[in-house]
Amino acid sequence: MKLWYQSMTRQSEWGTYPAVLRGILDQIKEPDTEIHVAGITEIGGVGDQYRYLEFLETGEVLKNVHRAQNEGFDAFLVGNIADPGLREAKEIADIPVLGLCESAMHMACIMGANFSFVTINEKFTPRIVENVHRSGLTSRFTGANRMNVARLTDLAAAFEPGPAQDEVVAQFNAAARKNSDAGAEIVIAAGGVVMALLAHAGIHETEDGVPILNGITNLVKMGETAVKMSRLMGGRFISKKCTYAPPPPSLIKTFREHYGDYIYPTVKAP
Repeated sequence: MKLWYQSMTRQSEWGTYPAVLRGILDQIKEPDTEIHVAGITEIGGVGDQYRYLEFLETGEVLKNVHRAQNEGFDAFLVGNIADPGLREAKEIADIPVLGLCESAMHMACIMGANFSFVTINEKFTPRIVENVHRSGLTSRFTGANRMNVARLTDLAAAFEPGPAQDEVVAQFNAAARKNSDAGAEIVIAAGGVVMALLAHAGIHETEDGVPILNGITNLVKMGETAVKMSRLMGGRFISKKCTYAPPPPSLIKTFREHYGDYIYPTVKAP
C-alpha cells in the first residue's frame, strides 16, 4: 500500500524534524506500506499559524492530491493539525483522505471520555477549536491550553537534548497540567512538529499520567485501516453524497472550460 503524507513544512527550514518524522513513519508503518513524505516547496512552509499564509500553501496540497491519485497512491494524509484543504481534498479524491486533527479527535474519543489540546501558541488555538466544532465533538472537548512559541521554526532546535528541548517540554507539561486539572482524559499535542518532538523524546503521557495521543502514529495507522476498509467496501470510502460530491458529468465540461482540464479528474465528461 502507498500513502502520501503531506507535511506543511518547508523541509530545509526545520532542522532535523524531517529526518525525525521519517524515522517515526518508518518505525510505525506496516512492512508492506510505502509512505511518501511531501513538504511545501512552492510558497511558504514556515508560518501556517496565520490563516492567509495557510491559504497560500493549501493550493500546493490540493495539487498533490491530484498527483497522488495519478501516481497510484492508496490514501492521502494531511499531516497538519489545522487540516488545511481537508474538505476540498475529500471532494476531489476517490481515495481515502484523512486529516491529522480530525483523526486524532476521533481516536481520542475512543481512548477516553473526553479530550483536550495543547496548542503551540495563542494564534493557533481558535483554529483548532473551530475544528472541534466542525467535527461535532464539542461535548467531548474539555478545552485547550497553549504553549508560547511565536516562531514555529524555533521548535527545530528542540529535537536535540539541551535547553531548547527542556524549555519546549516544560511549556508543554505546564499547559497539559492545566488540561488535566480541568478533567481532560486525553491530551493531543497540536501540531505535528510537537507530536514528533515528544515521541522522539520518549514522552507519551503527561506528568500526572494522562495519555498523550501521538497524532502522527494515529494518522498513519488510521490511513492504513482506511485503505483496507476501502478495499473491503468495493473501493468506496469517502461519501460522495452532498458534502463531498464533485460536479456531475453534465456540468464538468463547462467547469473545465473555465478552471482547467485538471479539475475533478475522476469525473467523466458525457
